[in-house]
Amino acid sequence: MDFDLSEEHLHLRRTVRDFCEREVKPKARGWDETGEFPRETVRALGELGVLGMSVPEAYGGSELGAVGAAVVVEEVARYDGSLALTVASHNGLGTGHLLRFGSEELKRRYLPDLAAGRKLAAWGLTEPGSGSDAAALRTTAVRKGDRWILNGSKQFITQGSVGDVFVILALTNPEAKKGKGVTAFLLEKGAPGFTQRAMHGKLGMRSSDTAELHLEDVEVPDAQRVGEVDAGFTNTLQILDRGRIGIGALAVGLGRGALEEARAYAKERRAFGKPIGEFQAIGFMLADMATEIAAARLLVHRAAALADRGERFNREAAMAKLFASEAAMRATSKAIQIHGGYGYTRDFPVERYFRDAKLCEIGEGTSEVQRMVIARDVLR
Repeated sequence: MDFDLSEEHLHLRRTVRDFCEREVKPKARGWDETGEFPRETVRALGELGVLGMSVPEAYGGSELGAVGAAVVVEEVARYDGSLALTVASHNGLGTGHLLRFGSEELKRRYLPDLAAGRKLAAWGLTEPGSGSDAAALRTTAVRKGDRWILNGSKQFITQGSVGDVFVILALTNPEAKKGKGVTAFLLEKGAPGFTQRAMHGKLGMRSSDTAELHLEDVEVPDAQRVGEVDAGFTNTLQILDRGRIGIGALAVGLGRGALEEARAYAKERRAFGKPIGEFQAIGFMLADMATEIAAARLLVHRAAALADRGERFNREAAMAKLFASEAAMRATSKAIQIHGGYGYTRDFPVERYFRDAKLCEIGEGTSEVQRMVIARDVLR
């Protein structure tokens, strides 16, 4: 699994693994049961440099590259999918959009705090009526002199109620072709007319913060615009491509965690006088899990390596996200089966991995959307 990783990557992985063994593994079950957002642990990850993985050193980040980020997200997800989602979304979405398309003034003003974890970033794209059809968003931004007036709602926003800095996508040219008249704006928590409401009752990723955002006549200076006017959706597609690498890595981590838990259980649990792992039915399940997780990791790292080299990677990112998310669902399901009745309880983490893995088939574009992206590229 390590043939494509540098010594720096291996050291990074060991560092994150040690942190997670100490600070995440003993607490993940409790966070899941209460839905509590682990603020102190997130802050500690910021001090470790994990929240500035995409940010250059000039702005206070660690600039690990896409492969390095994939290594970190996988390692965190092996212990807690919710925390890994916080890491992936903070780096890849809100911070990533600002880094790639924001003005120099905005980057110098916000990136140091985001990289250090003193502030958290969120990304406002999805709306109640626009999920997979993201270009159908209805939040509007109307220009008024040197300011913009934003109105609308966003839904299923990660870090939505705990975030401090928000990149909001809004329609600025209703007459433009669908998806062409969208612009991104940067808002801060507490802006007049900007409200956040946490969403509860999720199947999985329960300690990852998810919220609704409401904007009522929110004034934003033009200096807070992120990118060119009406170019926001084109930029968004580029952000989603990178985000899919992160979700792919998250899925690999969950699948790996399920495999490792199932392997340990299969070696300890005895039936008919021997460990259940010695029965072919169990061994074959472990073999399938190991093979698919290894293949998923290779797909994720291939897409990440292309991104690091500045080459085109949207097809590879879609493939990685599609395969890894579905492999994670199969792996977590098999892990529960290997645990038998115990797998259906909260006494073992595999049921949590199963619930968390489902989001990977939905967030950052559903599996169906990934197949559309891949098919379109294949047929081009």
